Amino acid sequence: MKPALLVCLLLCGFVMSAQSPPPIKIGDVTFSGSIRERGEAWDFFDAGTGGNAYGFSGTTIRFGFSQQKTSYDWNVEFLSPILLGLPEQAVQPAPLGQLGLGGSYYAANDKQQNVGFVNLKQAFIRFKSKQDSLRIGRFDFNDGTEVAPADPTLAALKSDRISQRLIGVFGFSDVLRSFDGVQLSSNRGPWNITALGVIPTRGVFQVDAWGWVKTPFVYGAVTRQANLGRKTKADWRIFGLYYNDDRPIVKTDNRSTALRASDLGGINLGTFGGHFLSATPSESGTYDFLAWGAAQFGTWGQLDHRAAAASIEGGWQPTLWKPARPWFRTGYDWTSGDADAKDGTHGTFFSVLPTPRIYARFPFFNAMNNRDIFGEIVFRPGPAVTTRTDIHSLWLSSSHDLWYSGGGAFQPWTFGYAGRPANGSTSLATLYDTSIDIKATSALNFGFYFGYAVGGDVIKKIFTTNANGALGFMEVTYKF
Repeated sequence: MKPALLVCLLLCGFVMSAQSPPPIKIGDVTFSGSIRERGEAWDFFDAGTGGNAYGFSGTTIRFGFSQQKTSYDWNVEFLSPILLGLPEQAVQPAPLGQLGLGGSYYAANDKQQNVGFVNLKQAFIRFKSKQDSLRIGRFDFNDGTEVAPADPTLAALKSDRISQRLIGVFGFSDVLRSFDGVQLSSNRGPWNITALGVIPTRGVFQVDAWGWVKTPFVYGAVTRQANLGRKTKADWRIFGLYYNDDRPIVKTDNRSTALRASDLGGINLGTFGGHFLSATPSESGTYDFLAWGAAQFGTWGQLDHRAAAASIEGGWQPTLWKPARPWFRTGYDWTSGDADAKDGTHGTFFSVLPTPRIYARFPFFNAMNNRDIFGEIVFRPGPAVTTRTDIHSLWLSSSHDLWYSGGGAFQPWTFGYAGRPANGSTSLATLYDTSIDIKATSALNFGFYFGYAVGGDVIKKIFTTNANGALGFMEVTYKF
């Protein structure tokens, strides 16, 4: 029996009878944690070289101590990732590259099939009053989550369609990332002001996440909750982000290999933008609207950098068919690409340090040089069950740029993004996927996902044997 299946079955058998445990208290200190086990099955696009079809298991164990006081709180948390059965043949020479995330884990961990470690995930103290807080140390942060709206529609949109577009903990990975630094938050009525100055930790694919990646950034945002008229609830934010990467490594962009190798200058980028969300109930149902956009300026080694991104989405939760509580959504996401590798300007939108899997559930692409037209249907037949089915039509913004993947720097010697040539085409793929999430108890959750991608011309010109790919996984999470 494969390690992925064995571990998953053992954990499922253990937790199926689990009841919601009471908090574990040591005086007024709380001990808590979670175990997440996921078995992944990949059938990546195939160029006839082998290594594209495989399975592996990833276990993420989190445990720590925390304390809540009136004027302060603190948290010390450890995380142990365990990866079993990583594929040996899922890393191929360019332009094939890493054939799915199994190849990414294998390459990032000295080409070992079975690896594990124990890391310090969080260690912070937060000083707080009724309106303000100051957090110092190592902690999690996801941009766009500075304020959690009371309205359930706005809260869901923030979590699923706004959060972590630029800064995220990469929660889908088995190692994740954290941030070391300082965060200041101030609340004044409907207003929130957040400022952050941090350096990211290693992790994501590398199981040893103790050290830093020297890509510091500062972030600031102003968020406001508002009522528009008598019914419409709204949430908006403006933000600014400055990112620096002075590591002397080769960047991933559409220039020739020789030009990229000769340009080891730093990346210094400012990203400025905002979002607007609204939810309007009516007799026929609740209508929602989302807009997000950002512009980037700065330097990309020896090049000037000018890029942009935008998203516009809408949804409807009809009052009909109440037992299923359906939610229909559609939208268009766009990020700029570089149309000329020789003009002295880098025009590819840089996603910084996101959690890409939220917006690319089969993560063979990301939000760089990308256009994504999607439709989505969500059913919520009960408080414990959510199903979601998506169709995405994916195109590159520029045929002269690359097909990008990845989620940012995660180890000092790796750039963090990969790129394959577009070969003069823009048609990337059509992605069909579906998921089921089940909350069995307050402590026990199950998740199932399957995605199938029909490759377009970009993929067909590289993966000539089979331009179609698939990803399936099942996971169980137990919280204590």
